[in-house]
Amino acid sequence: MHFSAPPFVSIFDPPLSAGKGPLTGLRLAVKDNFDVAGHVTGCGNPEWAATHEAAETTAPLVARLLDLGAEAIGKTQMDELAYSLMGQNARYGTPVNPITPDRMPGGSSSGSAVAVGSGAVEIGLGTDTGGSVRLPSAFCGVHGWRPTHGLLPAEGLVPLAQSYDVPGFMTRDAETLALVAEQFAPAAAPLDGAFLYPEDLWHLAEPETAEALLPPDQDLGPPLFSDDLRTLLLPTFRIYQGAEVAANFRDWIAETAPAFGPGIQQRFEGALALTVEEIAQARKDRARIEDHLVASLGERNVIVLPTAPGPAPLLSVKGEEMEDYRNRALTLLSLAGHAGLPQVSLPMRTPAGLPVGLSLVGPRGSDRALIALARQMQA
Repeated sequence: MHFSAPPFVSIFDPPLSAGKGPLTGLRLAVKDNFDVAGHVTGCGNPEWAATHEAAETTAPLVARLLDLGAEAIGKTQMDELAYSLMGQNARYGTPVNPITPDRMPGGSSSGSAVAVGSGAVEIGLGTDTGGSVRLPSAFCGVHGWRPTHGLLPAEGLVPLAQSYDVPGFMTRDAETLALVAEQFAPAAAPLDGAFLYPEDLWHLAEPETAEALLPPDQDLGPPLFSDDLRTLLLPTFRIYQGAEVAANFRDWIAETAPAFGPGIQQRFEGALALTVEEIAQARKDRARIEDHLVASLGERNVIVLPTAPGPAPLLSVKGEEMEDYRNRALTLLSLAGHAGLPQVSLPMRTPAGLPVGLSLVGPRGSDRALIALARQMQA
């Protein structure tokens, strides 16, 4: 049964701050899988919270944001152990989408996206493994940045799948996102190569969404992937991610026997049942996908694609309709994770006024150039 929840699981009283800097005056929401000294890192699951002590130190990334002047006001709701995408938490409730309250907020960084979209904070800190910053950004009408893998420190963060995990940010405007990126990412050469609009990926979007996102007179280009490689995007992600998930949580699940919500329970069961042969094949397939993406982008090209297949599903959607949406979304979102690429999601609207996202994917290390490009496109 669906029930609503506030975006924050705890409020810092007083707010946390550490000094003056370029982020002074900007409020920060911290996803509840980052350590904050003196607080339990709950990860969206009551059994996890009950079996872990309060953190002794603050995650370096959070500490750095405070040093830069940001003021942290609280920790935010998230999908259980970050192993979901739609923002619905059967244990703690679902944060309310600030633009379309009858629709899902997206996850797993649901609370941070809602906090930004509602105006409670200027900066939302989340994590992104298979889309957990980009998807809620699109659903809640905000900007989202998945950085180049390894750019931001991940210490003090409860991992889901390390080779895909990255911390990421959400803001209401591109200027704030650029300001945050300037504190962490090196300057990058302009992305003045080709803009790729691959038809095989755009065809995963609903027609109204594609029409709303495509620039006027922009034609779709040739497919980015061969048929056989494209069909590997989703299963490779699920298996490779699942192998790392199993390694991270197997012992804790065996000791604790936690009660997970629908969908998440099945995902953990599937991850724990993966075979050595399946994982070995996924490793080979991921390398093929990564090599192809890196070659396609070169040093200056950009892949332009829908962040998600369409607007956020209604809260009542489930079953085959939900699974079809998830599959298409994860396929679109998997590219950046497979190859450690940066991606920026820009907020857009359908003709009916529903939030959707347009994404730019660039070469590794092009983060600031990608955000600059996003600002130009919205000027």
